[in-house]
Amino acid sequence: MNRRSLLGAVVGLVAAGLMAGGAGAAYPERPITLVVPWAAGGGTDAVARILGTLLEKDLKQPVNVVNRTGGSGVVGHQAIAEAKPDGYTIGIITVEIGMMHWQGLTKLTWADYTPLALVNADPAGLQVAANSPHKDAKSLLAAIKANPGKLKASGTGQGGIWHLALAGLLKDQKIDPGAAPWVPSQGAAPGLQDLVAGGVDIVPCSLPEARALIDAGKVKSLAIMDAKRSPSLKDIPTLKEALGTGWTMAAWRGIAAPKGLPKDVADKLVAALDKAYKSKEYKDFMDQRGFGMIWGNPTEFATFMDKSNKDLGAVMKAVGLAK
Repeated sequence: MNRRSLLGAVVGLVAAGLMAGGAGAAYPERPITLVVPWAAGGGTDAVARILGTLLEKDLKQPVNVVNRTGGSGVVGHQAIAEAKPDGYTIGIITVEIGMMHWQGLTKLTWADYTPLALVNADPAGLQVAANSPHKDAKSLLAAIKANPGKLKASGTGQGGIWHLALAGLLKDQKIDPGAAPWVPSQGAAPGLQDLVAGGVDIVPCSLPEARALIDAGKVKSLAIMDAKRSPSLKDIPTLKEALGTGWTMAAWRGIAAPKGLPKDVADKLVAALDKAYKSKEYKDFMDQRGFGMIWGNPTEFATFMDKSNKDLGAVMKAVGLAK
């Protein structure tokens, strides 16, 4: 090969490389991993999988859902935060990101991520047994205040989201958060069964979790800890209506990426998530399971998480769960 031919070959290879580099800029070029910090089969896993399916259609690449459990949510949340910020590893983060660091389980906070979209929130309801003498939230809280230690509550582990929902409400109402002793359980389902059996008096869990027993007439919900009534259970008043307080608490889920995600990649993911959220498939899926739909763009999601973090920290300090 003469010198001119060699030079031409080199130029051709460089041009081909530049063309390949230009094509590579068209994110995504390969499969995306969607990390779930909780076990397969649960609510968070279900929301992640329907979103993954819808993202695949729009982004034209496989979205592989990977469950990274352990450490009360720390392992999975850490895996999302520590991934390379290139858009090929994203994850579903949950309300626990505003709880774990207060408990001393991790240094991670919501600020360690690139928020993409808030996609779900299930506010706590204030549930009692159907035969409870308390007909409304005002009567129930008056009884807790007048008889500290008598009325017991359950629905999650000590320091879990539903424990904090009730403790925060009591604190908001100037009642000692310990006035309603917490009985730890493995979740809302066993807590509700204990409620029906008469072992506890209150279960502050989400309405979707209590819905079957509410419909069966075994449990009644006195109020919802949200700014508006539930679309599917419109007879249940908000705490604002029942007590005049703005206290709210919900279990929530959102999609995030590692901190430092390039803006063009973030914009493409947000657009795809927005399209998925607005789809009939997502709405039908969420409605069938009773999951609450809420949309927050990256800025709104960041503001939401900041408030959630501060609210949870204040409650955890009040009940002695913050380190």
